[in-house]
Amino acid sequence: MSNKVTVVGAGNGGMTAAYHFAKQGHDVVLYDSPDFPAQIEAVQNNGGIKALGEVHGCSMILEGFEDDIVATTDAGVAASAAEILVMVCPSFAQEILFRQLLPHLHDGQVLLLMPGNYGGLVLDRVRREVRPELDLTFADAISIPWATRIHEPGVLTIMGIKEFLPLSIYPRVKATAEVKDLIEGTLPIPVEFLDNPIQAGLENINFGGHPLLTTLNMGLLENFGGKFTYYRDCCSTATANACAHMDKERLSVGAAYGFKLRTELEAMNALYAMDSKSVYELNRGSVTHGKIDSAPSSSKHRYITEDVPYLMVPCYELATLAGLKVPVVESCIHIASAYNDEDYFTTGRTLEKMGLGDMTVEQIDQAMEG
Repeated sequence: MSNKVTVVGAGNGGMTAAYHFAKQGHDVVLYDSPDFPAQIEAVQNNGGIKALGEVHGCSMILEGFEDDIVATTDAGVAASAAEILVMVCPSFAQEILFRQLLPHLHDGQVLLLMPGNYGGLVLDRVRREVRPELDLTFADAISIPWATRIHEPGVLTIMGIKEFLPLSIYPRVKATAEVKDLIEGTLPIPVEFLDNPIQAGLENINFGGHPLLTTLNMGLLENFGGKFTYYRDCCSTATANACAHMDKERLSVGAAYGFKLRTELEAMNALYAMDSKSVYELNRGSVTHGKIDSAPSSSKHRYITEDVPYLMVPCYELATLAGLKVPVVESCIHIASAYNDEDYFTTGRTLEKMGLGDMTVEQIDQAMEG
């Protein structure tokens, strides 16, 4: 089945999404803001997107070249024809890009955010403020399907792909067979449907693997310019133990909202078809993640600036509302805030920004119906 797909965002994940969707035979438009045209221009100049088969002696997947991709910075072209728009961009850019597209969207379209990081709730709040009559469906994925990097403009290295992708549909009443079929028919891997965007945000696997390990290793990362194989070199028995304590806090927040979340170990084993016995073993031994021979080199890396304000702050706010203490999560936010001289508790993705301010736990569950 061929779908009309617009990919919003031309970073690592967006470029890979456009490439893989085209490889599947979908009609693909790739959009990015006119303020960031570099990859769009590269696709236009190269006539398409290329994926390499080998880099530095490491085998990559999905090698090839796809030329049936319309690359544009015209929001009207990007939004008007799509059945489904797949937004793959940093969380801070979600609202910016959505506002660019919003005048051109029409009833019945599905907007899938990869990763969501509670973004569907934020964008629906914007829709209600700007075009309340517009009928859209939002889906929040916990991540992107691929482990991937841009090698050079218009050229990808795709290291691996997940076994399946958990995501939610908001509002719940929109989780119809037709919407599910559209999403499943677009994505290149099987889909697991979650209850709502709160669950999807709490299930994001970057929660445990990125911000705490980066925070705990910041001195070495900065002083040595990030010249590490991140997952292997930044995980020790002690840092893995700290991550395990933080994971228990995340699980307790999920339970307070009625979710039985996967542990970080369960999620990573399931998503990457592994059988690791511990998070330490997983980080040290993952073949897919072992191909990533770089690490953050400063506190301005997205493992801090993305994952702390858009994953950890919502978890902290949800915990506080439910009367729970999450000391490791809270400490990580405080340290990251100190690193970057920014109060992430304020600038991060709060319940108020999600349109859930002044609600109880029970009212938030009711709000998920739409």
